[in-house]
Amino acid sequence: MGLFVKINFYICNGKPSEDSKQQASLGCFVKFLPIHLSSCHYMSEVIVRNVCFFNSVTFWGGGEKLHLEYALEFKKKNYNVILATAKNSPLSEKANIHNIETFPVSVNNLSFLNPFKIRRLIQFYKSKKIDTVIFSTSHDLKLGSISAKLAGVKNIVYLRGLAVPIRRTIVNFVVLKYILTHIVANSEETKKRIIQNFKKSIDKDKVKTIYHGIDVSISNSIDADKKLEEITTKSHGVILGNAGRLTPQKGQQHLVEIAKILKEKNVEFTLFLAGTGELQKELESLIEKYDLHKEVILLGFVKDMDSFMNSIDVFLLTSIWEGFGYVLVEAMIKSKPVLAFDISSNPEIVTANETGYLIDYPDLNMFAQKAQLLIEDEALRKKLGEAGQKSVIARFNLSERITEFEYYLLGKEYI
Repeated sequence: MGLFVKINFYICNGKPSEDSKQQASLGCFVKFLPIHLSSCHYMSEVIVRNVCFFNSVTFWGGGEKLHLEYALEFKKKNYNVILATAKNSPLSEKANIHNIETFPVSVNNLSFLNPFKIRRLIQFYKSKKIDTVIFSTSHDLKLGSISAKLAGVKNIVYLRGLAVPIRRTIVNFVVLKYILTHIVANSEETKKRIIQNFKKSIDKDKVKTIYHGIDVSISNSIDADKKLEEITTKSHGVILGNAGRLTPQKGQQHLVEIAKILKEKNVEFTLFLAGTGELQKELESLIEKYDLHKEVILLGFVKDMDSFMNSIDVFLLTSIWEGFGYVLVEAMIKSKPVLAFDISSNPEIVTANETGYLIDYPDLNMFAQKAQLLIEDEALRKKLGEAGQKSVIARFNLSERITEFEYYLLGKEYI
């Protein structure tokens, strides 16, 4: 049943009351917006025909890759697809290559307060007859979902990929409870964090876990033997690898410490780190401090991740949390055994002692011990790697996961 609620939007960290009308008085008044809200999850008649994937991020990352993959698959299923993207962004450029229509957007965290941006999006949604719009970032979500609700878009969907709690602000409360029709978590851990601050407000059944998928055909690709020259020419011993942004969350400093332990044990290996980021200088200093120039090599940004995975023997992940460790899936589809901390969503991907090893955080000595075990036992590497590939094919097939997502939007049961 619809509920007409007058909402006062504020830029505050205060929490909304549980009052049935949800009228907060938090100070710092910003905007008065009358909007017809419904807390119903499913419509009596679900229509999905014109789908907008909304992503204004100006760089290329996992979320942008996800939007492009989903857009391409929905296009194959004969849906009318349009990407709302930042002008000249990597996502926009890739969409153009694949002949996917784009609509330019520029969004920041306060754009939802801009009536001109809201009006422009309402006109866009209506002119394109958008019935389904899909977001994956919080700033896009606020502007885009409010505009979509005002435009009468039937399906307003949030793909959440961060396994961290959502702040309980009045804006987030209204968007999650009343505006969104579907909420999709990329792991059970992410689902738990979505609900964490909204347990009395959001039915957990409104949040659906659908794992990210990967194109499993790459396991038999004609380029399966293609490797990175920089790795093949600079490596010695067993090749260890890590890929991701160089950030505290990804914890690459732990990898350097693990490399130090392995070197002290006279283990022959080379560790390659693919990625750029704020930890670059700290990592370089640690490599210098421990004299690991031959053992740890920073590759910088690597465009060809398939060739990177082909080039390594074991994949290591030292993140302190992951919404969904897609990079683990990328390694496993290439039959690489994986090592990761036993945290957040990693146990949902890695089957301990069968497809890799999960180590208690932050036990670096045990991490190094398991790495040494794999370095010194080629048969074990092969056994765990093959099991990992089978697991990915069975559980993370891109086509199947997108079909599961499609069925969720249509209100159908996916078996």
